[in-house]
Amino acid sequence: MVRCYKALSNPPPSCYNLHKVKIHVRRPRSGNGGGSSSSCARDQHLQLESSGRAGSAGGTSNRITRFRLQFPQLALRRRLGQLSCMSRPALKLRSWPLTILYYLLPFGALKPLTRVGWRPMSRVALYKSVPTRLLSRAWGRLNQVELPTWLRKPVYSLYIWTFGVNMKEAAVEDLHHYRNLSEFFRRKLKPQARPVCCAHSVISPSDGKILNFGQVKNCEVEQVKGVTYSLESFLGPRISTEELRFSRASSGNSFQQQLVTKEGNELYHCVIYLAPGDYHCFHSPTDWRVSHRRHFPGSLMSVNPGVARWIKELFCHNERVVLTGDWKHGFFSLTAVGATNVGSIRIYFDQDLHTNSPSYSKGSYNDFSFISNNNKEGIPMRKGEHLGEFNLGSTIVLIFEAPRDFKFHLKAGQKIRFGEALGSL
Repeated sequence: MVRCYKALSNPPPSCYNLHKVKIHVRRPRSGNGGGSSSSCARDQHLQLESSGRAGSAGGTSNRITRFRLQFPQLALRRRLGQLSCMSRPALKLRSWPLTILYYLLPFGALKPLTRVGWRPMSRVALYKSVPTRLLSRAWGRLNQVELPTWLRKPVYSLYIWTFGVNMKEAAVEDLHHYRNLSEFFRRKLKPQARPVCCAHSVISPSDGKILNFGQVKNCEVEQVKGVTYSLESFLGPRISTEELRFSRASSGNSFQQQLVTKEGNELYHCVIYLAPGDYHCFHSPTDWRVSHRRHFPGSLMSVNPGVARWIKELFCHNERVVLTGDWKHGFFSLTAVGATNVGSIRIYFDQDLHTNSPSYSKGSYNDFSFISNNNKEGIPMRKGEHLGEFNLGSTIVLIFEAPRDFKFHLKAGQKIRFGEALGSL
């Protein structure tokens, strides 16, 4: 039989009580070996008392043995920041150092801590808690610092060697011409370096690596093979049908069906990853009209393919600029996704766009319409025309409507350059 008494009548003002516990065990009498197990259980008597109560009577039998059990786990978990009553910043502050050491130290050096109730943060949660926006702004400030003339060539040469930059394609090959790292990242190319393919309807808007492409199914898009994200979460709520000239869209259809404007058409997507050594400007992939811009302030996590396989809906968490409009076959959109150290996404015809702002509300977005009384057609873009630029490498996502006989001329993982064909009818 176990009797439990309440804690101290006047506990200290804390979210946990660390009071000592005494356990009195009354040993069973020896004797008849034929007694049943139930009679032995009745002979055993456990009495738990709080240390705040008075001890048991002094004339206890010698058969009663006292054990004093203390619980260091509670104190240890308090020190390690594992109690739920602690504030979220305090939990992160106390969990970060030990969690980092847990994953870095060899031979499971901190595994004994898990036996007393401590649990490290997951790798994804740890990475998401890193202040990537702050680090990206600091990197942006550093990139704008003007380098001395004698230091420019060694710094840029190291970058060229590390990321395999082809400076023979640059409009200005002299490294001393670039005053800071930001200018070097945004270098222009020679006009003949990227010929635009006129035979195909959709071309690559930038240099990069093809992560994924194909037809959109079940309102989900693959960021890499096997890892998907929601189409509606990525693009945001559907824009006014009047602005995007949607005629067949109905509120009862799915989000994917609402984007398709013509019978017999399907929705397609293509994801292009820009590495740090790639050409950082992006261009118009086809002839289309941009009618709306939606800016999602968000995280700036790395969009490297390895990280994209690791974090679900990575593109929906990161800051991005969604340009939507229409082309000859219906809906068309181009999304520039930000990443770590890519605090600046610039759209040349949109002077009101400011990315990586210090103050933002998570999950919010800002809309801007290019359709007005003076400009009812939006912003016309021609295939290959300059559209914008990144401050470093990142990702371009194309989502567009096309007839069912549209075919991609791509392979997953292949390298592609601006102006080369993506697909055609």
